[in-house]
Amino acid sequence: MKIVIAPDSFKDSLSAAGVADAIGLGLADVWPAAQLLKCPMADGGEGTMEAIIAACNGELRYQQVQGPLGEPVQAGWGWLADNHTAIIEMAQASGLQLLSLSQRDACRSSTYGTGQLISAALDAGARRIILAIGGSATNDGGSGMLRALGLRLFDALDQPLAEGGLALAQLMRLDASELDPRLLQVQLEVAADVDNPLCGCNGASAIFGPQKGASPEQVQWLDHALGHFADHCAHLLGEDVRDFPGCGAAGGMGFAAKAFMHAAFRPGIDVVAELAGLDAAVQGADLVITGEGRFDAQTLRGKTPFGVARIAKRHGVPVVVIAGTLGEGYEQLYHHGIDAAFALTSGPMSLEYACAHAAVLLQARAGDIARLWDCASKSAH
Repeated sequence: MKIVIAPDSFKDSLSAAGVADAIGLGLADVWPAAQLLKCPMADGGEGTMEAIIAACNGELRYQQVQGPLGEPVQAGWGWLADNHTAIIEMAQASGLQLLSLSQRDACRSSTYGTGQLISAALDAGARRIILAIGGSATNDGGSGMLRALGLRLFDALDQPLAEGGLALAQLMRLDASELDPRLLQVQLEVAADVDNPLCGCNGASAIFGPQKGASPEQVQWLDHALGHFADHCAHLLGEDVRDFPGCGAAGGMGFAAKAFMHAAFRPGIDVVAELAGLDAAVQGADLVITGEGRFDAQTLRGKTPFGVARIAKRHGVPVVVIAGTLGEGYEQLYHHGIDAAFALTSGPMSLEYACAHAAVLLQARAGDIARLWDCASKSAH
């Protein structure tokens, strides 16, 4: 019997590899002779770098960079030496996880640190960069990232512009003469699961600004500032990409990546699945088990279980989900390749308890699923 275990991480609890290990232990209790293939997954958000490194036997490197509000941060990034590929997770350098709730400031936060990670990858000889842009704390249109790579921004007094999205409203001149020329020689893939444009009612500021600390009034200011930045970029580059799907991702990081680095946009789960060889692993499997912390209607927007199910269904393999919680609308996934879904908890318990004991709970639930499978198999015969 061949089982593929391909979960995402459980936020604030276990990494994707940790989830896969726990599920594997539960299955092995019931099926000691089964072939268990572990393929830790991610969808472009936090944990993407870790999942790819685990799947590809990559190297974790560290770089001290500037955090979202200017503080020093020790950020990790992944290196796949065999194919000169760097895995950069924006959340490591410019993520919400680096700030407390009271520190969130969409007007001032900067992507400068992410640009420093890109520079480190170029120094290492990267020919391909996978940029996972989930979980950002920023709304600066990627301008901070571009500064770190040599773009210069000036105000009306020809002084360097302050960092952050709000300051872009004061932009009067861009100077790309010192922009790192290696940016045009590297293949950049943006792993993201949103298709928002840069500006407008569905843009970066309106949709994502509030969760990054922006008030309704600040959302309007930021949207105007990003539009002003896009005007100057279009004048400089001779092309306006602000309405390209995905340019509003990560507070406009998608815009900077597309405009200045000709980035290709791909669903994060597709990038990770490709690097992990998930399609080949699923061939000939009897069952795929996937999972995530919260499984609900939002999973349809390109999250890990949805992406795993698409691949499994191409090979006619059933898919079972184990989730921390089953949220509103999760039943919709039964029409998109998911055959069954189970919640992690075995009874009333606090979130803190569930997170602390996730490995034990996952192991138990996986064992239950194996026993149910055996029961169904016996009935079928």
